[in-house]
Amino acid sequence: MILKKIDELKGNEILARNIMTWDYQIILPEGAHIRREYIEKLKELDIKEVYIKEEAKSSEIVILKSEIEESIRETVKDILERHTYQNNEDLVNLSEAADNIISTILEEDKVVEKVFDIKERSADIYEHSISICSLAILTALKLNVDISKIHDIGVGCLLHDIGLRYMTINYNNQDIESLSKQELIEYKKHPIYGYSSLKDEKWISDLSKAIILYHHERLDGSGFPLRTRDIPYECRIINVCDVFDEMICGIGCKRVRVYEAVEYLKSFKNSQFDGKIVDTFLGFTAVYPAGSHVLTNEGELAVVLSQNKNFQDRPVIQIIKDKNGNPVQTEIIKDLVKVHNVFIEKAID
Repeated sequence: MILKKIDELKGNEILARNIMTWDYQIILPEGAHIRREYIEKLKELDIKEVYIKEEAKSSEIVILKSEIEESIRETVKDILERHTYQNNEDLVNLSEAADNIISTILEEDKVVEKVFDIKERSADIYEHSISICSLAILTALKLNVDISKIHDIGVGCLLHDIGLRYMTINYNNQDIESLSKQELIEYKKHPIYGYSSLKDEKWISDLSKAIILYHHERLDGSGFPLRTRDIPYECRIINVCDVFDEMICGIGCKRVRVYEAVEYLKSFKNSQFDGKIVDTFLGFTAVYPAGSHVLTNEGELAVVLSQNKNFQDRPVIQIIKDKNGNPVQTEIIKDLVKVHNVFIEKAID
């Protein structure tokens, strides 16, 4: 049990003691989940602190450590925000940022053998670009793509959405199909705008330029802006990484849970996306990231503690509420690779 200030709450915490009014009326009972919408109400009631049940520490495995990612994000953001259409002198510095990401990933011990906790979040195009850069580099390494092309993949990813900077359309956390016809037409031109601004640059490889142009194309011709089926292999890697990360951070679509993005890739494997690339990508992507709250088929509420290699949808979980909704008083940990009759039904907000 731990005492937390209301301002420290993020939502989904479990109460260890009743929250009561001055005259001992229960507002929220012990064991209740503090939903995000409750937090403001508690502030209005001038409740300053609450007792929260402590959970076992989850073992989160990330591709880039937060401090490294934040440092690279600031660099990328600074470079791109100073950039204007066809004023590209500073963009060459993104080459160094890509190499920093590559070297960080390669320094990690047994990086290609791990299952990573990639979480849904709200993100801007700078964080999104860094995320798909790391995802694409890792996927390419697992696919044994020639190391000489890894750098070009990294640079292309950091620049892939540069065309969005020339637009005023709001594309965050909304389905682009809900845009007006004219806005949708304009949005679907952003790969062309980005490619056109950089096509004459000598320091950017043809592969990096192709990534900018082809990142929204699909194998069945349903993509944009060219609606081509002839997509370079390395660009197909970015197609998979980009759509996944867009879905979980809400760029050009409504934000969804990780497991929903995983199911989307499975649904369109071998039609819109290269099947081998999808399988490789999903091979290191946790369906339920560490720290997630999930509901089991037995009606229990659990928190995900860690992942199992080769079983991305069967992590190690700790039960925090029984099937009747009562807080669990003793530690119950289940490794879903070993407990065959228990599976996760869904993630819980």
